[in-house]
Amino acid sequence: MSNLREGLSTFEIAEDLGLKKDEYEQICSLMGRIPNIHEISIFSAMWSEHCSYKSSRKWLKTLPTKGEVVIHGPGENAGVIDIGDGKVAIFKIESHNHPSFIEPYQGAATGVGGILRDVFTMGARPVALLNALRFGSIENNKTKYLLEGVVSGIGGYGNCIGIPTIGGETNFDKSYDSNILVNAMAIGITEKNKIFLSAARGIGYPLIYVGAKTGRDGIHGASMSSTEFDDKTEEKRPTVQVGDPFTGKLLMEACLELMTTDSVVAIQDMGAAGLTSSAVEMGSKGKLGVKLDLDLVPLREENMSTAEIMLSESQERMLMVIKPDKMDKANSIFKKWNLDIAKIGEITNSQNLEIYKNNILDAQIPITYLVDQAPEYDRDWTTPEKAPELQIKNAPIKSVSKVIEKLFSSHNLCSRNWIWEQYDTSVMGDTVIPPGQNSGVIRVHRTNKKLCASVDCTPRYVSADPFLGSMQAVCEAYRNIISVGGKPLAITNNLNFGNPEKKEIMGQIVHSIKGISEASLKLNMPVISGNVSLYNETNGKAILPTPVIGAVGVIDENKNSVSLSNAVDGNSIFVIGQDNSHSDGWVGQSIYAQEILDIEKDYAPPPVNIDAELANGNFISKVIEQKLTNCVHDISDGGLAIAISEILLSSQTKGIGAVINKNYNHNSESFWFGEDQGRYLVCTSKNKEIEELAESNKIKITNIATINLSDRLTFSNEDFICISELDVKNKNWFKNFMS
Repeated sequence: MSNLREGLSTFEIAEDLGLKKDEYEQICSLMGRIPNIHEISIFSAMWSEHCSYKSSRKWLKTLPTKGEVVIHGPGENAGVIDIGDGKVAIFKIESHNHPSFIEPYQGAATGVGGILRDVFTMGARPVALLNALRFGSIENNKTKYLLEGVVSGIGGYGNCIGIPTIGGETNFDKSYDSNILVNAMAIGITEKNKIFLSAARGIGYPLIYVGAKTGRDGIHGASMSSTEFDDKTEEKRPTVQVGDPFTGKLLMEACLELMTTDSVVAIQDMGAAGLTSSAVEMGSKGKLGVKLDLDLVPLREENMSTAEIMLSESQERMLMVIKPDKMDKANSIFKKWNLDIAKIGEITNSQNLEIYKNNILDAQIPITYLVDQAPEYDRDWTTPEKAPELQIKNAPIKSVSKVIEKLFSSHNLCSRNWIWEQYDTSVMGDTVIPPGQNSGVIRVHRTNKKLCASVDCTPRYVSADPFLGSMQAVCEAYRNIISVGGKPLAITNNLNFGNPEKKEIMGQIVHSIKGISEASLKLNMPVISGNVSLYNETNGKAILPTPVIGAVGVIDENKNSVSLSNAVDGNSIFVIGQDNSHSDGWVGQSIYAQEILDIEKDYAPPPVNIDAELANGNFISKVIEQKLTNCVHDISDGGLAIAISEILLSSQTKGIGAVINKNYNHNSESFWFGEDQGRYLVCTSKNKEIEELAESNKIKITNIATINLSDRLTFSNEDFICISELDVKNKNWFKNFMS
């Protein structure tokens, strides 16, 4: 086997595939020889940032990953939590950022397909999808093209495979102009005693390839996702995978059927780095060896080389270890579903990855070299500079209503209905609360329970203070679960950052992980799975640091669930977590500062008080449990005035409005649009009961408004806004932008 490719030396090939000089030298030292091009290709994938987490692994180990409900934390295809009644929820979030920028439809579609496979690989039937999307400036000519492609790709895959999309978020900022973010989350449910893992067992057991045929799509995708972009980004289009949701549906049903037959010993999705990572991970976790015969791999293209077959990221494929006496059963099931199934190797006791093609041993690598010996860097980092606090002249605001209208008619706060109306949000018939509210909610079959889920991050906060901003992301996810009547259980995270080799970027990563750790520990929401996406830069310009938090909670059978849409005529609106003596709010890093004051510089984000978050959250849970309300909303982007408006805009009652109590007619701009944390709005007709409950629990509470049928939000006789007109402007922004 020649060690040359197109005249390149093995080192030049290694460098071309993303390996550093010292990494190449370490590989040669471990192997005791110069590896051939197939082995170098395999090392380049397994030692890539995408597969090895070499820049973040040191810090990821510090995250709190254990808890009463945690069955499997990080390390498996997805995390597993106990939700009671003998059932578990399995969930994870992953990025498909680089591929989605290069080819938005397929990049987003295969992101959805990949995260679904992570879930059903473990034996769970997927029941819900969510996503977190970031695009560039609305003035950027490419933003519409990318947005349309990504949304179509998410809908195209999720809708066709028949899984509802129940939540998500979408934001715009010029830092994402050349590095959009597409983070996909999936949740599945199965029985507690029917969880499947990926660790190989059984020396001599057959290694089975199932699903679609292997082609040249996605080759070196893991390496591509571990590097910065430049002006030649478009040339990387061949590294983007191509998805087929219909084959994905067949694969899901075939795998779940086979899992009922006591045939599967181990199972692993062929995701990043394809057959390479799946085989290596199975062998590594089982502390066994893997022998592959590539002549047996089902191919859809001719003359594929060893490296191409091993690194192809063709979609809708799985690798399994099957009990030898169950091969006939496996064959019959996969043939019934019209899918390829082939024995392509076996489990050995060698602890090596052995790859044969044309009866020649093309590669032989100890698996521990690929996994345990992969680099773990303690990169230099600097502590992010503290942003100053924003000082404004806090005079009484002339017209609250005009500010509300402007904010709701901007890309920051307009309705995302143009996006989620393209998703099937109710397929399977279990969606209780669809997108557009605090959290998505779905029923759990054969129980009276419901699952609720939310994805959250405020990058402008994280940019100004990575520690506080990341804490806030966890807290907002917590509040969104609380707001629908759920008990927050656990989180998954997707850490999207720039180049970790830069000290300031590594400092963002370190402080972000510290912030997530502190908040998740105190809120008792362990981190059970996740993903890290680094090198989100183009020509040296990084994205805003974006650590997305995906939270899952449960609504027990004896608990009441509430909706943002349930406010009715005669309800009082109470602010929880803020008393009537509080006239100033936190404007730094707020949407008000960005849109109205036209401030681009970073200022300190609002402080986070975890004790207050817990106290206020526990109080809201009691209010819901005691059926004192049917409508709760957390106060977040845009502040108090925006949150009140959102309740009115979301109400199922036509013509609904509200009158602000006279005490608040002339409060400051920061009062109405400050983004102070830990607050909620509660709509109720049981004023006395809720005030007494607040007093006994030492919770700050303020009766701020009364709901009526005026179709107006009225601050004074001269200052009001028509809700139905605001609704049209709010919902039309996206339609007009995309037309």
